[in-house]
Amino acid sequence: MNTNALGPMTVISTEGEAKSSGESALRLVWRVAILVLIALVVFLAWLVRIGEIYDGNSDFAYYIGLVGGLLMLALLLYPLRKRIPAFERLGKMETWFKFHMVAGITGPLLVLFHSTFKTGSLNGAAALYSMLLVAVSGIMGRFIYRHIHRGLYGKKLTMEDVGAMMADCAVNVRSVYAVQPDIEPRLKAFHDMAFDQSGSKLGRIWRFLTLHLKSRRLSREVRADAKKGLVRQFKERGGSRRDVVMNYRLAKDQIDRYLDSIVMASQLSVWELLFSYWHIIHIPFLYLLVFSGVVHVVAVHMY
Repeated sequence: MNTNALGPMTVISTEGEAKSSGESALRLVWRVAILVLIALVVFLAWLVRIGEIYDGNSDFAYYIGLVGGLLMLALLLYPLRKRIPAFERLGKMETWFKFHMVAGITGPLLVLFHSTFKTGSLNGAAALYSMLLVAVSGIMGRFIYRHIHRGLYGKKLTMEDVGAMMADCAVNVRSVYAVQPDIEPRLKAFHDMAFDQSGSKLGRIWRFLTLHLKSRRLSREVRADAKKGLVRQFKERGGSRRDVVMNYRLAKDQIDRYLDSIVMASQLSVWELLFSYWHIIHIPFLYLLVFSGVVHVVAVHMY
């Protein structure tokens, strides 16, 4: 095995398995920080709910609701930027998408704090529930989006992209086959199962939902066998323990990449279909939010 193929192991990513102890530590710090932030927001929400920080009729509640409402209204700017050519000069799509994501989280959160987590009127309840619909829909859309793009802000994947990726990973993983003879047929069986279109519709749906979990389980099993094979080779042929470690890391990376590419290639068309359905649902929710928000603001100022 060529250990130079490992490349640098200091790039920090939040996706996939950590490739170094430093990356694992930074991921842990990041996750702990997120949990602490969520706990703090929940604690503040509880204090607001019981009226310990401010009253729902106070000026402060009014202004955070105003800011939250404006951020929610600003969500309409992203689809306008996508569809109106004249807006191309106003910045890159990546920047607009980042703003759309931040506004889609911050806006609903401010509106919830504005309401003090209570619905005191019919128009207020309608605006609040419309906002929650948009927020939940946005989270679902973000989940689907990441399956059909390179990263969160990357280019949209095509079948040619994922096909080339899978072919490249298939070539690289061949070096692992020599470590343990039964690795190749097990990976091939997974490939055939992933692309199998036979069986009932319910069975295909279940396979789609569980394919990633099956790939993770197979990856752990194959990696464990590869590790045993490398240790056996070390005992038989000798060499450096460092080479064993580096070769295992390389084998682990190649196995994971190959299985991930199979899952991605076999499911891309389904994720694209789900994303098109999501658009049909999400856009009306957004218009409903704007309408209910306007009604709520008008009602507040009239009465």
